[in-house]
Amino acid sequence: MKVSYHGHSVVKIETNGTNIFIDPFISGNELTDLRADDTKADVILLTHGHNDHVGDTVDMAKRNDALVVAPFELATYLGFQGVNAHPMHIGGKHEFAFGTVKFTQAFHGSAYTEEENQRIVYTGMPAGILFTAEGKTVYHAGDTGLFSDLKLIGEQHEIDLAFLPIGDNFTMGPDDAVLAADWVQADKVVPVHYDTFPVIKQDPHAFASKLKNAEGIVMKAGDELDL
Repeated sequence: MKVSYHGHSVVKIETNGTNIFIDPFISGNELTDLRADDTKADVILLTHGHNDHVGDTVDMAKRNDALVVAPFELATYLGFQGVNAHPMHIGGKHEFAFGTVKFTQAFHGSAYTEEENQRIVYTGMPAGILFTAEGKTVYHAGDTGLFSDLKLIGEQHEIDLAFLPIGDNFTMGPDDAVLAADWVQADKVVPVHYDTFPVIKQDPHAFASKLKNAEGIVMKAGDELDL
């Protein structure tokens, strides 16, 4: 399994010939190395409905005939846009041909802003994602504040790699993320959701240096890890 980071909270997983994107916010993301119009995606996994996570999902899914897996309300909303969407919800898991997806709790919001209509569409509960394939498990916490059931997630699953937000203001900040990393018990931890906007500017290296029980890895857009 090959895992790469592409700025903000964009993660790509390549496994068994399948290209999987988590939260593909590409257009408008000044920190990404990708171009939305030539990005190949077979599957898109979404944590919640905010625009900086849904990103280019609709265009990418239609152009690539990709499957979108998302919490129920968000999947339904995207289905109305003509996307092939598989709905799931928190606590549920499903075994797909490309791997197993399980949605976890995340404490945040979830709504899509339609700027052209000047309205916000409720898209259900936010979530984290546990993805398992080839005997490896990747945890993308989505946008979340610190919550104690992160301990339970760590106790129930052997997590090889975790992506945790550190930006503060909208999500947990670095200090809370250090505690979250300890609770999740992942072998490797990568900070995400920082520096994209001035209000979430952070020092990822300072965060990584504070981790006691995990290897902290600061990834630049385009960096890859082999699991």
